[in-house]
Amino acid sequence: MAKAYVVGTFDTKGAELRYVAGLLAARHEVVTVDVSTSGAADSGADVPAAEVAAHHPDGPGAVFTGQRGSAVAAMSTALRRFLPGRAPDGVLGLGGSGGTALITPALRDLPIGVPKAVVSTVASGDVSAYVDASDIAMFPSVTDVAGLNRISRTVLGNAAHALLGALAHPVPAGEDRPAVALSMFGVTTPCVSAVAERLRAEHDPLVFHATGVGGRALDNVVGTGMVRAALDLTTTEVADLVAGGVMSAGEQRFDAAARTGVPFVASCGALDMVNFGPLDTVPAHYRDRLLHEHNAQVTLMRTTPEECRAIAEFLARKLNAHPGPVRLLLPEGGVSALDAPGEAFHDPAADAVLFDELERQVRTGPGRIVRRVPHHLNDPGFADAVIAAFHEVTTPAEAM
Repeated sequence: MAKAYVVGTFDTKGAELRYVAGLLAARHEVVTVDVSTSGAADSGADVPAAEVAAHHPDGPGAVFTGQRGSAVAAMSTALRRFLPGRAPDGVLGLGGSGGTALITPALRDLPIGVPKAVVSTVASGDVSAYVDASDIAMFPSVTDVAGLNRISRTVLGNAAHALLGALAHPVPAGEDRPAVALSMFGVTTPCVSAVAERLRAEHDPLVFHATGVGGRALDNVVGTGMVRAALDLTTTEVADLVAGGVMSAGEQRFDAAARTGVPFVASCGALDMVNFGPLDTVPAHYRDRLLHEHNAQVTLMRTTPEECRAIAEFLARKLNAHPGPVRLLLPEGGVSALDAPGEAFHDPAADAVLFDELERQVRTGPGRIVRRVPHHLNDPGFADAVIAAFHEVTTPAEAM
């Protein structure tokens, strides 16, 4: 029988936690987990708070400090070590802002596809800090998680029954083709779509939108060993990291590929642009730059030669850390739909700086090759080059 885990602070939300546990127990074995940090007496949960706290690297004393902020952070660390090791079939967490911050890191550590839901007082706002690149389902609590009433019973019941539905009807992977991860942006869609279509007969293409969270999701999937290769053709998130845009994937971008040594093909997709929100949100010191209103919610800024040097330094450092096989393809005709003759961001001089610096800084060898391609990134000829590089890196005798 599948095990459904119910996680929360039983010292303050015991009634709600026992309520959802009772609903789940009608169909599945339930394990209740207390993550209270008050050090109160045993709450009656199947796993008491002290047992979870014992999983902290420094022991339970690091959790029960009497200081709420540090205690919550420490209990979150302990839960991250406790919960994934139990390999739950599904998890339901409840909390306010503190409880949500405590519980969600452990849920993010669970494999994609494991049903995971959180009923939270902060679920109707920006939940990116809690969900990040995972598949956590967030349920707004509407009322505070502070006792059972006609609204909370309904919301909590809906969340519990949603988890029951996921547990009762697991979705089989249904794929015997090896997976390949690809990164895409609107302005690189023709390239990535063409590559994915040509891979589809023998591979399962997993396309990630390079919006910051998409790059982190790609890295997470690569880190699990799920994919045969990564075709990271749209590395635009590095431009946002370098110039302070809103779609950075962070300093850890590409680290999973280096750590796992997954066969890797990279390119410069959309490195001509930095992303901001509506035009009036562009920082004042960038207002005199070349800007393009992609739509009412997205303003793009053309990268300068100086920024391209910094982008190249970051990419080269990450690729040099990868043991190989690696191929870096440089599209000499342009790196995005906006970087083409007659388009807003066409700037061969800036592209030349990017390509020259990458050639200079990437340490090449039999397993790490930089290759110029005399095509625009969205031209069919560039897709041909990507497919050829893919076969190189996934054929060991040729790749190394």
